[in-house]
Amino acid sequence: MFSDNGLLQPHPSFGAPQQRVTVSSLTYQLDFFLSSSPWHQLQMPGAAGCVATLLHDAAMNPAEVVKQRMQMYNSPYHRVTDCVRAVWQNEGAGAFYRSYTTQLTMNVPFQAIHFMTYEFLQEHFNPQRRYNPSSHVLSGACAGAVAAAATTPLDVCKTLLNTQESLALNSNITGHITGMASAFRTVYQVGGVTAYFRGVQARVIYQIPSTAIAWSVYEFFKYLITKRQEEWRAGK
Repeated sequence: MFSDNGLLQPHPSFGAPQQRVTVSSLTYQLDFFLSSSPWHQLQMPGAAGCVATLLHDAAMNPAEVVKQRMQMYNSPYHRVTDCVRAVWQNEGAGAFYRSYTTQLTMNVPFQAIHFMTYEFLQEHFNPQRRYNPSSHVLSGACAGAVAAAATTPLDVCKTLLNTQESLALNSNITGHITGMASAFRTVYQVGGVTAYFRGVQARVIYQIPSTAIAWSVYEFFKYLITKRQEEWRAGK
């Protein structure tokens, strides 16, 4: 990969933490509106993650398509504009949202599992819900690992939909792959059951530091803001 594509080709872009901001704000909103409801407290973070994913993916799915095509092995695209122009001309505007349903099918359960696992672990490691950096890092890392492993088959299918990988299309399969059901069949035809979990280790390894850092930063600023608000109220 490095010899053909260069050192920076696997990382043509770095995403902003938009999803974390959206999910964090929705966590506060749902906690406010559902505080008097009979919902279990593990369900509220799961619902917040689901709602945030619907909004986030609607805006970010085209960028995800472009990113994955630029990260493909020996990708013909060197600039984002080249990739966008080629996809638009060759496949039409619908190509940017071909994987949207699958994206939701993967990300909604990912965020639900992620948030509920984090809350479950916090109940055990930090039942008093005080600011505890070690518990936030550990809970965040474990939550990301569990969610990543559980949703790997969906990520494999989403990647196939976005990239329309030539290896799969040349394996006695003609035409574009459309929809999650078609992607699931194609993955099975090409590699069997084990193909659904190809890359699971890399996915888990990527998510562990990502979610650990995200939750520790979120909890740190939440602690600072809460502390400032309490000091401000005490000084009134």
